[in-house]
Amino acid sequence: MSASPARAAGSRLRALAFAVRTRLMMGLFVPLRRRRTAALRYAAILDGQTVNLHAQLPPSAGMPEHAEIVLRRRRRTYPCEAHLHQGPAGETLVDAAVLLGAEVGGVPVSGGRWRLTLRVRTGRRTRTLPLLLLDPPVPYAGPTKPMAASPVTGDRHRLSRSFRGTARIASTAAQPAVEVAKVHLGHAGVSVDFRVLGTRADAPWVEFVASGRLVEQPVAALGGGVFRVDVPLDRMPPQGSRPDHWEVRLRDGGGLSLRLGRRLHDVRNPRRVFAMRRLAVTPPGHPTMIVQPRYTPAGNLRMTCTRMPEAG
Repeated sequence: MSASPARAAGSRLRALAFAVRTRLMMGLFVPLRRRRTAALRYAAILDGQTVNLHAQLPPSAGMPEHAEIVLRRRRRTYPCEAHLHQGPAGETLVDAAVLLGAEVGGVPVSGGRWRLTLRVRTGRRTRTLPLLLLDPPVPYAGPTKPMAASPVTGDRHRLSRSFRGTARIASTAAQPAVEVAKVHLGHAGVSVDFRVLGTRADAPWVEFVASGRLVEQPVAALGGGVFRVDVPLDRMPPQGSRPDHWEVRLRDGGGLSLRLGRRLHDVRNPRRVFAMRRLAVTPPGHPTMIVQPRYTPAGNLRMTCTRMPEAG
C-alpha cells in the first residue's frame, strides 16, 4: 500500500474511532455522570497560556462558599482560584482563568496530560467534581485564530477530554524555533532581535543566504534570552536587476540550523499583518539600494534587496 492511501485509511479509521467514542460518551457516560459533575459551558485557551473556564454546578452542589480549579497529574496537584456566582435561572456558575507556565508566574505544568477538576467547600465539607467537557473548542474563521503556543515560552497547551468526557490539558514543550522579537529599521542599517525556543544555541551565528551567496554574521546577547544580529547590508548588494531574496538562519557549532521567523502569533497571514516598510540604504562603498524585511506565508523572515531605480 502506498503512503497516500495508507494515510487516507488511517484518517478514516481515526474519524470512525472518534465518532464511536463521542457516541458512547454522549449516549452513556454523560447521562450517568451529569448529576455528579460540573458541566463546562465554555472552555478555551485563546492566548496560548491561559485556560478560560465557565461551568455550571449540579443542583446537588448548591451554592458553595469557596471554589477552586485543581490541575492534577500523578502526584502533582495545583489548586487555582475560581469565582462562584448565581445565574439568571438560579443555577450556580463558576468562572476561572488559569495561567499556565512557571516562567509567566502560572501553574508549573510540564509535558503530559493534566486532569481538571473543581473543588468546592461549604463550611468543613469539601467536594470534588469532575469538569465535563461536552463541546471541545473548534477552529473559527477570520483573520486571527487561537494561539497555538505560549507567546512567552513557546510551550503548547491543548484542551482535550478523557473517554468519559472529563476535561484535560495536554501540554508539550516548545518546539525548537527562533522567534523574531523586533526588527529595527534605520537609514544606517537593519538589525533583528530574536529569541531561541525549545533548544540551546551554543556560540551561535546567523547566516544570510541568497542565490548561492552566503554571508555569516556574529550575534550579540542582550540579556533575558534575547539576541541581536546586525544585517550585513554592505555584503548584500544586488547582483543584477532582479531583487535578491535573503533567507535568514541561525547556526551554531553543534549542528543547529533554524530559520528566523514569527511563530508565536494568532494571525493567519503573517506576511500581510506583519508587513514592514521599505528602506533606502547606502552601504559603505556601494550604491544606494532598497531593503525590505518581510515574512513569508510560513512566517519565515526574508530580506529583499533591490537596486535603486535610476532617475530618469
